[in-house]
Amino acid sequence: MIKKAFHIGVVAYLMVAVNLAWAGDTELRGLRVAAAPGGTQVTLDLTSVTSQKLFTLDHPQRAVIDLGHTRLGGNVRLPLGTGVVSGFRIGTQPGGTLRVVMQLKSLAPTRTVWLQTPGSAGRQLVITLGDASPAAMVAAGVAAPATVTAPPVVDTTPRIVRAAHAPTDSGRDVVIAVDAGHGGQDPGAIGHGGTREKDVVLAIARALAERINSEPGMRAVLTRDRDEFLVLRDRIGRARIAKADMFVSIHADSIANRDVSGSSVYVLSEHGASNEAARWLADRENAADLMGGVKLDDKDKQLASVLLDLSQTANISASMTAAQRVIGSLDAVGQVRKAQVQQAGFVVLKSPDIPSMLVETAYISNPEEEVSLRNTRHQAALADAIFAGLRGYFASNPPGGTRFAQAHRPTIASVLAAPGGDAAGR
Repeated sequence: MIKKAFHIGVVAYLMVAVNLAWAGDTELRGLRVAAAPGGTQVTLDLTSVTSQKLFTLDHPQRAVIDLGHTRLGGNVRLPLGTGVVSGFRIGTQPGGTLRVVMQLKSLAPTRTVWLQTPGSAGRQLVITLGDASPAAMVAAGVAAPATVTAPPVVDTTPRIVRAAHAPTDSGRDVVIAVDAGHGGQDPGAIGHGGTREKDVVLAIARALAERINSEPGMRAVLTRDRDEFLVLRDRIGRARIAKADMFVSIHADSIANRDVSGSSVYVLSEHGASNEAARWLADRENAADLMGGVKLDDKDKQLASVLLDLSQTANISASMTAAQRVIGSLDAVGQVRKAQVQQAGFVVLKSPDIPSMLVETAYISNPEEEVSLRNTRHQAALADAIFAGLRGYFASNPPGGTRFAQAHRPTIASVLAAPGGDAAGR
C-alpha cells in the first residue's frame, strides 16, 4: 500500500493557477515521460484545454498537477519513471479535479505549456522538470515540434471549489453522519446497574445531532433515530447516501476491571484499511462509486488499487486530525483514558471515502461513569465536546463548496493580496 500519499510536510509552492471558461468534461487519455540532458518531460494527452494548477511538495519530493473538470480515461497506463521522475500516481479531488502526482528524485524547476495534438482536436499539456529548454528537448528527440496554443489568461482570484452535491447559489452545509452504536436485539455493553449501551449512546447521538443542526453551515444525519438493529455496513451505507463529510460512531466502552474510566477515540488502522481495500478490489463489479465519483469496476487492477489507496490514505489522515480535536474537547468534560488517537479495524470505520471516527464516551462498566452516562446534562456535555472538536476541524479544513469554505475565503484572499503573499514566489 502506498503510505502517506498526501502527507503534509514542508510545502514549497510553485503554483500556476489557470481558470478557463469550461464547456464540458476533459478526459486524460494518455501519459508519457521522457528524459533529456538537463530535464525530464511529462506529456499529458487530453481531449481539450482545461484549468490547471502545478505545485511541488517536500518530504517526499513531488510535483503535483491538478486538472479541473477532468476524468481519467479507462485505458490510461502509468509509465515507469525516468530522469528526475521516479514514479507516478493518479487520484481524484473534490469538484471533479484529477490529480497527477510525479514522485521526484530531487526538486527541479517546473513549467507547463499547452500544445496542439498533431492531427487531432486534442491538446497536450507538457510539463518540463529541470533546466532544459523546449528547443533542447526537441533537439534531443524528446518532444515533437507542434503549434503552441495561445497561453490562457491567468486569473489569481481565489475561488471556492464546490462539491458535486453543493447548491450553486450558496455554500452547502457540512454533513455529519452521527451513528448510535448497537440497537434492537443488540444492547451493547450493560452496566452493573442495568444501563444498556444502546440506550445511552442513542441519547448522546440525538444530543449531538441537535447541537450540530443548531450551528449554521452544519447538518447532522442520524444513522438510527430509534431502537433498531442495523448491520454495521448499513450504517456506512446510510452515511454514503447522505453524502456525509464525516462519520462519527458513538459508543460506551466496557471492561472487566470496574475501576477503569475515561474516553477514547479511534480511527481506522492501516491493517484495517488494507483488508477493506482487498474486499473492495475483490468485489469491483459491485463496487459503488467513491465519493469523488471514481468508479473502480472499469479500471485495471493496479490503477483501481492506487485510486482506492489514495482515497483511504487521505481519509485516515483527515480522520486522525479531526479525532485529535475531539479528544482535546472531551478532556474538558472528564477524564480521557487515552490521550492519543487509537487505531483499530472496526467495521464502521472502513468507508474508504468518508473520514470516520469511533468515540468511546466513557466506561459503562465503571459504576460512577454508568451513572453519569444516564444523566441528561452529562450526555449534553459529551455531545457539546464532540461537536466542538468537529466544528474546529471543519473551520480549519473546510470542504469545498461549504459555508465553512466561504468563511475561510477572506483569509486566503488576504494572504494572496499581502506583499510577498503570491504563492508562486515561495
